[in-house]
Amino acid sequence: MSENATGNVYAQLSWAMAKTGILGYGGGPSVIPLIRYETVKAYRWMDDEEFGEILALANALPGPIATKMAAYVGYHQKGTLGAIVSVLAHILPSSVAMIALLSFVQFLSGSAIVQGMIGAVIPVVAVMLGVMAYEFGEKAVKGLGLPAGIGFFALAFAMLQGVQIHPAFVILIFIAYGAIHMNTVARLKLRQERKLEKRIRDQQQKGGGVTRGMD
Repeated sequence: MSENATGNVYAQLSWAMAKTGILGYGGGPSVIPLIRYETVKAYRWMDDEEFGEILALANALPGPIATKMAAYVGYHQKGTLGAIVSVLAHILPSSVAMIALLSFVQFLSGSAIVQGMIGAVIPVVAVMLGVMAYEFGEKAVKGLGLPAGIGFFALAFAMLQGVQIHPAFVILIFIAYGAIHMNTVARLKLRQERKLEKRIRDQQQKGGGVTRGMD
């Protein structure tokens, strides 16, 4: 890769993550759709499937979700230095703004204008999260089938909202099941393929014996 191309990737990482840090009102969950848009839609650094897998793993780890995702995106593109650039670009704008406005925090926290801005942006965040959830759900149904997909959605909802199990444990449980499920499916397919191959060989042998008998 040329020096200009390498520099361009760092610039893209910086600009993309700076936007997610500046526009991510409402904490980590509201930032995830922005990071997904930049990485999957805008720059195509990864596909939805990889993003969903990394999001699930990141949720199972301690620490803020947004910085973990920013670090992975940077590392995915340019290794350790890319991760550092990506995280700094994500956190610096809001950090600098917070320090600069520290003396006005008390005023801003009670400002009707600020409260109105936050209230107005919440529906946008809700729609973005809803769209992302729908797309992930659609992929899950395609991979697992409609009955299993609906069943897992209901089970996850019951575990998270009914029993109130920590999301990290729910994610780990489903990851473990997914690994066992995929391994079992792969073994069953392999067994069926072997049976089919054996059946074909038996039929070919029988056909060959009939032909030799007629000769």
